[in-house]
Amino acid sequence: MDFDNMNGRLSGETLNLKIATALALLLVCFGILYRPIIGELAQDWLHDDNCSHGFLIVPLALYFAWERRLKFVLAKQRPSSTGAVLFAPAILAAALNMHPFVNRIAMLLCVVGAVVFLCGWARLKVMFFPIAFLLLMIPIPAVIFNPLTFPLQLLASRFGELVLVACRVPVLREGNIMQLANTSLEVAEACSGIRSLISLLTLAIVYGYFVESRIWVRIALAIAAVPVAIASNAIRVAGTGLAAHFYGAEAAEGFFHSFSGWLVFIVAFVLLFALHRVLLLFLAARKAAEGAMESP
Repeated sequence: MDFDNMNGRLSGETLNLKIATALALLLVCFGILYRPIIGELAQDWLHDDNCSHGFLIVPLALYFAWERRLKFVLAKQRPSSTGAVLFAPAILAAALNMHPFVNRIAMLLCVVGAVVFLCGWARLKVMFFPIAFLLLMIPIPAVIFNPLTFPLQLLASRFGELVLVACRVPVLREGNIMQLANTSLEVAEACSGIRSLISLLTLAIVYGYFVESRIWVRIALAIAAVPVAIASNAIRVAGTGLAAHFYGAEAAEGFFHSFSGWLVFIVAFVLLFALHRVLLLFLAARKAAEGAMESP
């Protein structure tokens, strides 16, 4: 009998049993400790339009993790006690009931620490993207959100003014308020574009993941989502101003306002898709040129 193989198999099964038991205990503790934090987070997704996409983040992250299950199993398993250094402060933050944003970041840090503690750094590397993707489910704190929205409001209203002037529409802009001949339009916080920016960034990351294998192209698409979202929202504000001038103030409210938001978001995604196609054409042309140079 091959006692060495048998002993190795038994020791591996024992280690897996210990890890499974530790994981089950950690999941129970995680649920008890973070249940209020998860509940508050779900309430934010439900009531705040700026982060309603949060409901999609967790299922997508679980799918990304499931896709990596074979790589996760094949990665070298080397549990590290340094994981405790990561999740110990996270547990302390939750126990002290600190700021909601801190608690939510601590929750993800706890997940990272648990993976390192039970499975090691190599397996964390495999699961890094699904865990990092979960950051998109956390609403931006007011200390960051508020300073971002007002400059975006000013940018959108300034662009709208330029378009209206170019179309020979009389307009007087005061900050984020545009005075037209028959009405005044305020580029409110909801019209700053931050909502579409976050949603388009999420969509760009998901789109890049499914259709592109090159990391740098995925990053380029995610970065491009920011100016595309800002430009699309500015076009929406300009279009609202033109509609209000030619068809009355009612055209800038109600159905048109809501429909234009969806329409502009679709246009923004189409622009993102077009950018991806341009990148692919550029890469194909570059590859063809390199092949022509190498050929005798």
